[in-house]
Amino acid sequence: MTLSVNTNQPALIALQNLNKTNNDMQGVQTRINTGLTISSAKDNAAVWSIAQEQRADMNALSAVKMSLDRATSVADVALAAGESVSDLLSLMREKVVAAKDTSLTTKSRQALNSDFQGLIKNLNQVLSSATFDGANLLNGSLTADVSFLADADASTAITLNLQNLSLGGTINTLTITDDILDVANATNVLARLDATMGAVNQAVGNIGTQAKQVEAHQTFVSKLSDVLETGVGNLVDADLAKESARLQALQVKQQLGAQALSIANSAPQIILKLFNG
Repeated sequence: MTLSVNTNQPALIALQNLNKTNNDMQGVQTRINTGLTISSAKDNAAVWSIAQEQRADMNALSAVKMSLDRATSVADVALAAGESVSDLLSLMREKVVAAKDTSLTTKSRQALNSDFQGLIKNLNQVLSSATFDGANLLNGSLTADVSFLADADASTAITLNLQNLSLGGTINTLTITDDILDVANATNVLARLDATMGAVNQAVGNIGTQAKQVEAHQTFVSKLSDVLETGVGNLVDADLAKESARLQALQVKQQLGAQALSIANSAPQIILKLFNG
């Protein structure tokens, strides 16, 4: 090997190895700090791109979850109100059947009619209060079914169908002017009331079925989000136990590299001894 004060090849080699060790240490420390083996596109462009796409889907599924949570709330409010309407109709039927008793006095019949009218008003109040975030499925205020997000692409939807239970509609044929002040009126009201009870119970059952569908899809979306998160983790998460062991090895290698460079830098001092007389 040629001895020269201009070129110190061993020192250059030692410096290259030390720089490589330092770069490796920087990479390990980055993985430890971020917890990711691929934290940017320069680490692995293909895998980083795939992970970013999956993260976008996960973020979109968060919006889907929020939409489905709203659907659940709207359906729950409608169900509670619908069940209350069904209960009120049962109470109204009791009053109507009692009003068909021909032996009733005028005063008793008026009392029954007053109770009947009070139940009708209560029914109206329940329907008008069955609102969540501006959506009321029961009082006829909406003109179209309410749809909610079902997937990350917003290409499909889950729909809650309107069930108009308001007075004078196709489901609830009772009216605010109905009375049971005589047997004939009570007979007429009872016929419509029986049909109304069947239709209302069917409508409430429809809401319950759709609410169950929303709940099932909510569970699926939650599982899908968890699976995507796990999948992204499999792609980009760092094995911190392995990185810790690698860091310790590189620290020792760095110290050895520094010593090797120091030894290589001292080699030209041998040249001075050649010129000592």
